[in-house]
Amino acid sequence: HIMHGEMPGQPFPPMLPPIYRYMAKDLGLPYTDELADGLRLSIPQWPAFADAPSALKTLGKHYRLVAMTNSDNWALSHFSKTLGEPFHDLVTAELVETCKPDPAFWHYVRGRESAHGFKQSDYLHVAQSQYHDIAVAKRLGYHTCWIERRKGKAGAGATPKTAEVVIPDYHFASLAELADAAEAGK
Repeated sequence: HIMHGEMPGQPFPPMLPPIYRYMAKDLGLPYTDELADGLRLSIPQWPAFADAPSALKTLGKHYRLVAMTNSDNWALSHFSKTLGEPFHDLVTAELVETCKPDPAFWHYVRGRESAHGFKQSDYLHVAQSQYHDIAVAKRLGYHTCWIERRKGKAGAGATPKTAEVVIPDYHFASLAELADAAEAGK
């Protein structure tokens, strides 16, 4: 969150070394340029949520899945691989040249997906972050599904806390719950 103010609109992976530098200073951790860049270079080893690969595979049987991320192309290629390559399209902050919650991100994706015949009423924007996704998608008129992995827990996790929680059209604690609902036709 601190780095967004210093590097607005930038994909998050290049922000990881400066974030490590800040954390190392604040927490008294060892600091070298190698350690700082190591945080970014660790992305290929970041695990997916345990339910995500199977849930995305199930959802992908029924829906066109478009990844919309504030990462760069390099990081998303690793995230997608970790998730089992479930996406029909990949859209990054590097590609769009802005980051969510900027409405321009949604406009870009909408234009890109319109080439496949999709209109706004066809979309269900599924995300964890109220700040980056749910609030703006709802405000722009999209159907929304909040995957609240912190359901029942205090705090907003790694995303900035919003002044108020936007009520989504659908609300689940995991992607597995969404996939089960989709399979059941709910």
